Amino acid sequence: MTSPSVLQRQSRAARAKPFILQHPHVLVFLTCLAVFTVGVTLLAEGPGAGFISTSFVKTLGKTLCLCLVAIAMDLVWGYCGILSLGHFAFFGLGGYMIGMWLMYERTKDIVLQSLSNAELPPTPLEIQDGIGTQIFGVVGGSDIPWVWYFADSLGAQLALVILIPGLLALIFGWLAFRSRVTGVYLSILTQAMTLALAFHLFQNDSGLRGNNGLSGLQNIPGLTHLPQSTLSIAFFWASAIALAFGYLLTTFVTSGKFGSVIRGIRDDEARVRFLGYNVEGYKLFIFTLTAIIAAIAGALYYPQAGIINPAEIAPIASIYLAVWVAIGGRGRIYGAVIGAAFVSLLSSWFTGGQAPDINFGFYTLKWTDWWLVLLGLSFVAVTLFAPKGIGGLVDYVVRRK
Repeated sequence: MTSPSVLQRQSRAARAKPFILQHPHVLVFLTCLAVFTVGVTLLAEGPGAGFISTSFVKTLGKTLCLCLVAIAMDLVWGYCGILSLGHFAFFGLGGYMIGMWLMYERTKDIVLQSLSNAELPPTPLEIQDGIGTQIFGVVGGSDIPWVWYFADSLGAQLALVILIPGLLALIFGWLAFRSRVTGVYLSILTQAMTLALAFHLFQNDSGLRGNNGLSGLQNIPGLTHLPQSTLSIAFFWASAIALAFGYLLTTFVTSGKFGSVIRGIRDDEARVRFLGYNVEGYKLFIFTLTAIIAAIAGALYYPQAGIINPAEIAPIASIYLAVWVAIGGRGRIYGAVIGAAFVSLLSSWFTGGQAPDINFGFYTLKWTDWWLVLLGLSFVAVTLFAPKGIGGLVDYVVRRK
């Protein structure tokens, strides 16, 4: 039997190891991500050999952003046990915050260019009226709403990417957790929050162009002279770096005593509370942190997508997010990445018309119509036969070696 002093020495030796050596999967993930990022850059149009199209580079960049929001979902659900069906709302809010600056500044450039030939220099009021008409004429308005007050400041909008989703998550989480709402009831509440936000944004008087959303986000103010092939690589690298930091942060949060506590909350919340831990505080921290991570992912995603509208925030998007994490294997950070990347790329292939239709003679199977059915069946199959998801299969292969 090992003596307590030996166990203490072993524990101190383990803590003395570098963080990456304590978690080898971090080194493996970062290496794979680095090789993947450099490889795509070398093969892409623009700076590379031209074997990978700009549109596919954008697809890969958006996939990395979806992997980042999947990590956030895995942290809040797979580790802390909070099945949030509203985290894509934070993802969308991050997109709206950066999209406001992109659209405002791009429209401002267009207005200034159109007024440059006037006999007299335009006044600030004329410029504001021109911007308002260009942006909100589609919803029958010309006045710039108050929510766009900081839209001309990149620094302010980047701060709002974090502040607005973080504050919403903090207020919602505080109200829900202090009332000790748990389980399916909490999931329904998060879904209701998402639905209410989507309904608000669908209205033309929301100040965010209603159903039209924000468009032209791929045009970066001040960088319009650069081709999309170059900009797509820049956003691809930014997405990869954000994913790397997100992976490191999530691994750090889930390790050590803090990680043990949130896993304990997931497995037996009442017992953790009985042991004297502030369960609500832990849950609120994780809920708010993951909301901010999701918002950052959205702020990187939508400039690559080029458009955002309220449909992106609909509750079904958050349900898809939970499905990705479940297929990848919740409770495993790399499992969330695998699930999001696998389903996202497969979805692009099936719904993009690249998957060949199957003709049975009496019926032609079109994957664009049946993709969601296939996704649902995959979720059911994973739940029944492989509850640990694809990440569980990776664990099994590693153990066999």
